[in-house]
Amino acid sequence: MMMVRFLSVALLVALGGFLTGCKRPGAAGGPGGPGGPGGPGGMGMSMPVVAVEARRQTVVETVSLVGNLAANEAVEIKAETDGIIQEVLFEEGQPVAKGALLLRLDETKLTAELADAEARLQLAEASHARAKELRAARLISEQEYDQAASTLAVSKATVELRRRQLRDAKVVAPFDGVTGARLVSPGQVITRATPITWLVDLDPMKVEMEVPERFLGQLHPGQKVQFEVTAYPGRQFEGEIYFIAPRLDERTRTAQVKTRIANPDGLLKAGMVANLELKLVIRENAVVVPEAALMSNGDLTFVYVVGPEQVVQLRPVKLGQRLPRWVEILEGLQGGELVVAEGHQKIGPGMKVAVAPPEKAAAYNSNELRPPLPPAGPASERPGATNAPPSARKPA
Repeated sequence: MMMVRFLSVALLVALGGFLTGCKRPGAAGGPGGPGGPGGPGGMGMSMPVVAVEARRQTVVETVSLVGNLAANEAVEIKAETDGIIQEVLFEEGQPVAKGALLLRLDETKLTAELADAEARLQLAEASHARAKELRAARLISEQEYDQAASTLAVSKATVELRRRQLRDAKVVAPFDGVTGARLVSPGQVITRATPITWLVDLDPMKVEMEVPERFLGQLHPGQKVQFEVTAYPGRQFEGEIYFIAPRLDERTRTAQVKTRIANPDGLLKAGMVANLELKLVIRENAVVVPEAALMSNGDLTFVYVVGPEQVVQLRPVKLGQRLPRWVEILEGLQGGELVVAEGHQKIGPGMKVAVAPPEKAAAYNSNELRPPLPPAGPASERPGATNAPPSARKPA
């Protein structure tokens, strides 16, 4: 009898402990419940957070490319005839105008050959005139007259050739530009294959780049392009697209695109590498939030929105273009909502929070420039993304 009474008391104590441990989460007095600390209807302390307004601004969708700077015109200067250099008339790196004399070859031999050809021409003209008179008097055959006419034509052609060779002894600039390094010296014997110097036209310059096929539909002639070069860090240059190749490279599926840019000061040089930002799409009044407000769970992204009575709710969002420290929200926010930027690791959906004063969020609203971030991808791959709270990890 005593054993039965002891077992009954033990069962009653165990049952009381079980019922006490099964109190509904969030009931009055429970942590996180309406009556507990931080609960929406309780008297406990709210969790402090820093909240920032989801603002609207213009968002420019860009793609980063690498291009090569090329001169507007560039040519290797060579003589059109063989000879001995008599005089070099340009300085290295000198701006020259079209038609400026760059180099003169020895003209002595060419002048003598021209004089010989002109003398032969005079004789041929006299012979042709006599042959014409004799033919009219039927004193010579047609064949003899044709021979005299042919000799005259050959003599005229020879004179024109000698005059052209004499002109070729002077090397002139084919366009306005800047000379390169001098590769020859006076007295040197050169041929038509001997390089003398380079002449380049650096104003305007060209930027040549290969653009992937998927972006070609958003490009058009006249479109503005911004780029930087390593030689002038932090300085922006702007050009204008003037050429889009009519066909793609079958191996890379890219098309060549050329941009023209003014270079009056000669700062840009041929061969420099240009880091370009191509503006593809401009969206007015896009919604953006600080990157720190984002939480991820696999490919899903969430933000905490501060609602009425300072109660936070978890809201899924769809990301767009990534900006310095900010991210565009394509779906999930309308703009003007308060989103939690700091403190979301300590809160959960339905909890009441205490929003910090505006000066705490001032750092997110400053215009301080930061290095651009990579394009938005899966939320789990973005730097700085935090894990969503347990309630957001998997839908019930």
